[in-house]
Amino acid sequence: MKGAVADPSWAGGPVGERAVCVLCPNPSPMTLDGTNTWLLAEPGSDDVVVVDPGPLDESHLSAVVNHVRESGRRIALTLLTHGHLDHAESADRFHELTGAPVRGFGRGHDDVREGELITVGGLEILAVPTPGHSSDSFSFVLPADNTLLTGDTVLGRGTTVVAWPDGNLEAYLESLSRIEALTRAGTVTSLLPGHGPAVSDAAETVSFYLRHRAERLEQVRDAVARGAQTAYDVVETVYADVPRSVWPAAELSVNAQLEYLRTHP
Repeated sequence: MKGAVADPSWAGGPVGERAVCVLCPNPSPMTLDGTNTWLLAEPGSDDVVVVDPGPLDESHLSAVVNHVRESGRRIALTLLTHGHLDHAESADRFHELTGAPVRGFGRGHDDVREGELITVGGLEILAVPTPGHSSDSFSFVLPADNTLLTGDTVLGRGTTVVAWPDGNLEAYLESLSRIEALTRAGTVTSLLPGHGPAVSDAAETVSFYLRHRAERLEQVRDAVARGAQTAYDVVETVYADVPRSVWPAAELSVNAQLEYLRTHP
C-alpha cells in the first residue's frame, strides 16, 4: 500500500535510452515521491511521447515542456495510464500548451485499444489493459527495452490501492497475472511505475504483488471470521502495519477484498 517513506535517491531522470522521468513536486503518503511523468522517445527522433502529465501544476507542466524543448524535440503525443487526478488532471491544459493529442481509455479522450501498437517517431508502444486499481487503467510496453509503464498498477515501492468501487480486485488480480505472463515470456523485464523508482526486476516485483494480495485476502477472511463487521474494523486489524494516513485508502482496498470474497468464498 502506498504510504512508504519517500526514497531520497529517487528524483527522476533518465532510465535507459528511451525514457526520462520528470518528477512532479507533489509528494504525499499516496503519491510517494510524487507523480512520475515519463518522456519517451526513440534515440535520434525529434518526437516525444509524454505519459501522465500529472496534476494541474503549472510549474511542473512548464518543466516538462521546457525539458523537451531544450533537447530540440517536440511533444507529439500524450498518453494516460488512467484518469486519477494525480496522473491526468492536467491533460486538457497540457494539450493547450503543446497541441499534442491526448489518448487514454474511457475518460472522454481518444481511446487506446487492447493490443494496439502505437508508433511515434520510430518508437513502438504496445497498449495493455490492466484494470483493477481503476477501471480505466492501461499499461504500456516499450518492446525495444522490454519495459512496462505501469501507472498505479505496480509501484516502484510498496503496493497500491484497489480504488473501490471503481477499482475491482478480481480485475486487478487478472491484470497482475497478465503482467506476470509478460515477464515469463521475456517481453517485460523492468518497470517504469507511476510513483516511486524504476524497477529493474519486474518478475520478482510482480510475484511479490501476487503473494501480497493472497496474504491480505487470507488476513481479511480471518478478520471477518473473528467478528469484524465493517471494512474499517478489518483495516484496524489487517492494516495495522501501514501508516494511519493511508487507512482511508486501505479501507477502499478492504471493500474491494470483501466484494471479492463474497463471490469467491
